[in-house]
Order: sequence, then structure tokens, then C-alpha cells
Amino acid sequence: MISADPVLVVATARSWLGTPYHDQASLRGVGCDCLGLARGVWRDVVGDEPFQIPPYSRDWGETGPHEVLANGAASLLIPIAMSDVGPGALVLFRMASRAIAKHVGILTAPDRFIHSYERLGVVEESLTPRWRRRIAFAFLFPRSSNI
Repeated sequence: MISADPVLVVATARSWLGTPYHDQASLRGVGCDCLGLARGVWRDVVGDEPFQIPPYSRDWGETGPHEVLANGAASLLIPIAMSDVGPGALVLFRMASRAIAKHVGILTAPDRFIHSYERLGVVEESLTPRWRRRIAFAFLFPRSSNI
């Protein structure tokens, strides 16, 4: 699989800035959560979503034997090593120790990322050491087959 142009991914993610937070939604300018942001970027960069996302829990402290979000991402996106993480990469955050990764962001620069956060909506902010150490998985969007 060939990865999508990171400049396109970042520009697309930035087009979602200011979208209000809304759990399990994915409509630019109307509402989305962190996964909804990633889904919207997918639609703009790659194409139609390959399947409907089932309802999911908002519990960032959820534990379990399966990294559901990471496994799903790995089936559609291009997994990359942490050493290869840069602008345009989709990252999954583990928000509590021993919890599964359940928060999604898109890097816009080596030290910045975009995500949708409850009460804030879609924002771009610094990838502080606190955020950076929570990154558990990283992926690249694939290039659209329609190009």
C-alpha cells in the first residue's frame, strides 16, 4: 500500500478545526468525536468508508485483552514504527496505564496534532511530553485508489 500525501492529510484534518464535539458523530462543522474526525479525513483523502462503525464505549480507562481500535486501524491503514511518526500520521493514544488505546489524533507537525476532545471540539494543540508518551500505535492513511 502506498501512503497518502501527508500535506493533503494535514490540510484535510485542519478543515475540521472548530467542529463541535459530538460522541460517535462524523460531520465536519456539525459534530464529531476523535474517531469521527479520523473517519472524516478518511472519506476526504481515501474515499468511502469500507464499513459502518458499530457503537463504541467512551470509557478511556477500558481494559481488555484486545486492542479493538488498533486492530481495526491496522486492517485499513499502514502501520508505522514510532521512529517514522511525522505530519499526517494517525496516532492512537492510551489514556490510562494498562487501558486499551481509545483516543485518536492526527499529527500536523513534529510537535503538534489535531484531535476532537470533549468540551473543546476539534482543536490543534501541542504534542506535549504528556501526550507523546501516551501514543501507543501509529499509522498512515493509504493513497486513494481513485487517483
